[in-house]
Amino acid sequence: MKINTNGWLSGVRKVVSPNYDHRSPGGKIDLLVIHNISLPPDQFGGPGIVAFFTNQLDHDAHPYYEQLRGVKVSSHFLLRRDGEIVQFVSCLQRAWHAGVSSWQGRARCNDFSIGIELEGSDFVPFTDRQYAALARLTRLLQRAYWIRSIAGHSDIAPGRKTDPGPYFDWTRYRASLKPYTG
Repeated sequence: MKINTNGWLSGVRKVVSPNYDHRSPGGKIDLLVIHNISLPPDQFGGPGIVAFFTNQLDHDAHPYYEQLRGVKVSSHFLLRRDGEIVQFVSCLQRAWHAGVSSWQGRARCNDFSIGIELEGSDFVPFTDRQYAALARLTRLLQRAYWIRSIAGHSDIAPGRKTDPGPYFDWTRYRASLKPYTG
């Protein structure tokens, strides 16, 4: 896998979302934001997330979907339960994943971050394949951009968001990013 000069990752499924806009000229991408999502809630493997990120969600397909009517969001990446990586927005564009947010005194985190959604919820552990894919993707993004911070959605929007949730193992994830010294 490699990130090309247009901000797209090779070797992964690409599903283009219309929910993005341009980053400010000269702005650095220096934050990764980790999220979780499942549609319908706590159900995995279906088409709901992709449909939601591409404005094609059938709001009559599940009672929960009605509250999402008119909501336009996206993330740069989705990591499925089986470790599949799906990219929706070029890393060079501003995906609409963070909403009202602030990190280390800077507001509007979408301006300087890349959003990674893990298919999951606040109520179940993530899979080994997701952690492996997340570590691989993070290393690629760190090499391609000036990533200096990694935060959860709950860290940049406290009180408003809870993801990636209590089952996300930050210690395991951070350890997977350390260079091998064996």
